[in-house]
Order: sequence, then C-alpha cells, then structure tokens
Amino acid sequence: MATLQDYRNERLRKLETLRQLGVEPYPAKSERTHTCAEVLSKYDELAGKEVVVAGRVASIRSFGKLAFIKLRDQSGDVQLYLQRDDVAELDAARGVLGMKQLKLLDTGDFIEAKGVMTTTQTGEKSVGVRELRLLTKSLRPMPEKLENKEERLRRRYVDMNVNPEVRERFIRRSKFWQATRDYLNSHGFIEINVPVLEHTTGGADANPFVTHMDALGDQQFYLRISHELPLKRLIGAGFEKVYDLGPRFRNENYSDEHLPEHIAMEWYAAYWDWKQGMRFMESMYKDVLQKTFDTLQFQLGKFNVDMSGEWEVWDYAEVIRKHYGIDVYNTTIEEVAAKLKEYNLEVEKTDSIPRSIDKLWKNIRKDVAGPVWLVNTPKFISPLSKTNPENPETVERFQPVIAGSELGNGFSELNDPIDQLNRFLEQQQMRDAGDEEAMMLDIDYVEMLEYGMPPACGWGYSERVFWIFEGVTAREGVPFPQLKSEIDETTRAIYPQVNL
Repeated sequence: MATLQDYRNERLRKLETLRQLGVEPYPAKSERTHTCAEVLSKYDELAGKEVVVAGRVASIRSFGKLAFIKLRDQSGDVQLYLQRDDVAELDAARGVLGMKQLKLLDTGDFIEAKGVMTTTQTGEKSVGVRELRLLTKSLRPMPEKLENKEERLRRRYVDMNVNPEVRERFIRRSKFWQATRDYLNSHGFIEINVPVLEHTTGGADANPFVTHMDALGDQQFYLRISHELPLKRLIGAGFEKVYDLGPRFRNENYSDEHLPEHIAMEWYAAYWDWKQGMRFMESMYKDVLQKTFDTLQFQLGKFNVDMSGEWEVWDYAEVIRKHYGIDVYNTTIEEVAAKLKEYNLEVEKTDSIPRSIDKLWKNIRKDVAGPVWLVNTPKFISPLSKTNPENPETVERFQPVIAGSELGNGFSELNDPIDQLNRFLEQQQMRDAGDEEAMMLDIDYVEMLEYGMPPACGWGYSERVFWIFEGVTAREGVPFPQLKSEIDETTRAIYPQVNL
C-alpha cells in the first residue's frame, strides 16, 4: 500500500518534470475574474462569454480527447470541461498547460482556467476551457476523510478542506465579532486597543502568563488576563464610551469552555449604571446572534433556548439559600465545605468562602437553560465592582446565564479610590497566602481613580458566547488551538535534512 512519502515522491517527480518543461509551478499572480459560485449564479448573463476561474483541483477525469476537472474555491465548485481541440497547447513561458500535461496535475493542485461558459450534453453548467494554467503544485494528497480529532486539530488547514462545515464555522465566528463591533460602533462606542503586555495584570481571577522585555532591562511583564483596567483608565482620561476586542491569556487548564488564549471584548460607558448595561446587553445579544445565526431560537445540547423574549432576573443569595440552605453573608468555611462534599464537589486546601460559594453556584448554573440575569452578587466575590446602596453586602453586577454557562459579566464600576485600594489589599493578602488567581495590587490604577473617574458601567464577554451558540467545544471553536508540540515519525522521515 502506498504511503504518504510514496505519494509525495511521485508529486516531486511531476514537479521536476514541470520545471524541465520550463513551467513555473508557483507563479505569483492569477487573472481570476469570477468565483466558482459567481459563474454559476450569473450563468444566464455569462453564457458564451469568457471568464477566468481559479481554485483547487477536487477531482480529475480524463477520457482521451475529453477531460473534466472539478474546481473548488471558497465559494463552491464548478466543472471545467476540456476538449482537446479547444484547449491551448503548452506555453511554458506563460505557465499554460496543454492536454498532454494533464497527467502532471493532481488533486490538491491550484489551477486557473480561462474559457467560455457552456452547458455539457448532460446539462451541467461548466467552463469550457481554452487555457489552463498551474498556480500551485501540491506535494501532498488531500485525504478524502479526516476523522481523527487530534489530527484534525493539528492540521486544521486540512480539516477545513476535507470538512468544509468547519470552515463555515469560522465565517460565522467572524460574523459574530463583526456584529459585535457594528453594534457598539452604532451606539457611539470607540474601539481603542490597549496593551497586551502589562507590568501589573488584573481585572479577573486568573493566573497570568509571564514574559520579559529585553528593551527595558529584562523587566518582567504579564500577558493581560483582561482588558479592564486600561479601558477604565481611558474613562478617567475623558473618553465616555470605549471598547477593545482582541486576545487575552489565562494560564489555566483546557476545558470545553476555556482556552488559555481566546478572543474577548470589553466595553465601558461613563454615566451608565448596571441597570442601563443590562438593557443594552439584552438588546445587543439579540442583534449579534440574529446577524450571526439568522435565528434567536436554539437547541443547545439538552437546553431549548429562546433569546427573543424578556430575560428572567435571579438574586444570587436567594438562589444559594433556596438550593443549599446557606446564608452567604453569615456562614463559615466549614459549613460551605460540608455542602461541597454533600454534592460531590471538589474541596481544595486553598478554597476560601468566596471560591467555595462560587463552586456551589456553578453546580446550580449547569442546569439553567436561561436566558437569566444573575444579580446582587456578594461583594466578597466581586472586588472590582461597586457596592449596591440598597444592600451594601452586594455589588451592582449582572451576569447572563444561558445553556448552563455564564456568558458575560457586567458591573457598575467602582470609582472610590480608597475603597478600591482596600479591596486590592485584601486580594494581595490572598495572593501572598498562595492564591495565584487573586488580583495583584495595581497602585497606578488607584492613582488614576484619585484623579477622578466618573460613574460608569462595564461589560465583557469572550468567544465562549460563540462556542455555546455554535454548539462546539472551545478547541473546536477556534481555528488553531494550542496543542502539545509533537513531531510524528513520517515527518521526520520526509525531512531528514532537518534536525527535528
């Protein structure tokens, strides 16, 4: 049975033959005038007219004087119809191949075809080829199927060719973020990119990645875990509606809903509070999802979710009391740990009351279809959020719960510098005690608050929203997930000249 290396060697021989003929197998330019979809959709307009299409060879059938090539580009497939008497002979200087050189083509090659739109005897709309050019000679055959998950994730460029629905997923992912930008821009927000490298990172409970900058004396930097604090500095600088959309990094384990690197968006609006933010986001979710998926009704695993109606609102403490009989404002670590054990939830040595109660909430959340707004979060769980004057033990925070997941986070932002410093100090004590996910003390941010930041509402969500509504895991939801570096034996054999 032929191996990958056997197929590659055969294609290398064809490559050498092409070069000996004087054909450049990798020209820099194509003269394409139409996509495959366009020549079919506009057939009545283009029939009998000359077009130039280009794409990857999906299949070749040759019958002596006749040949049929299925050509594929991003838009779809079209048939190329070749008759020996109509196809130009070899013109190596222009990279044109004749019928005699068809044997040097393989599936996977990129070609360009110039010809007129016609209909074959079987009724198929086709390009009647007059000139055929080679654009790229492929050295590896594209597999017909690719089902091994590890192989699919490692060679996503193959996966998207073999499984075009995967490529369509990332078109929807692009639509999701474009709809997010469009909605914010249409409501007066300004996109401002903030740094990825930070001396002090914050805005979330997460363990950061660490790096160094040679230009600043090998000083230590962190990859941001959120966009929050720089964007709020912009609110202090006089901007009133700002957002950033881009990658953030959290040095944590993989799960179906988490990746160490992922795309996220955060916005901040001066003179808004959390209730205005809730109304804004309820409308924004509907707009973005409709534009991305063309529907607001979803079957997400075991959940039937309708995003078109008004959302329910749940009180954090009431939900915990209802399910576990615990008063979150008057409890002990022993009482909470006992509930964790009772519900077969993991108890760790570093668990504090906030982290333990959060685990209890997540045990409830996993069965919530939603959409639900979770509000009145205890202050000890949200150190960067503003105290609720109606209940000083809570903060003005709103979280959407949909299909068992939290799909965003919003706050009335804390702008009291003394209160913020005290909460930072509490977090730093937790960090010094061994909690690597506790927030760092950011004294520059405190100083900014002392100059004054107006009341503001802030919101953030990540591409987890897209993954959930797309119905895929985190790794399936990004084009190129990080994987452990591995070099297989076939690759080592193919490239003996490289020290792998």
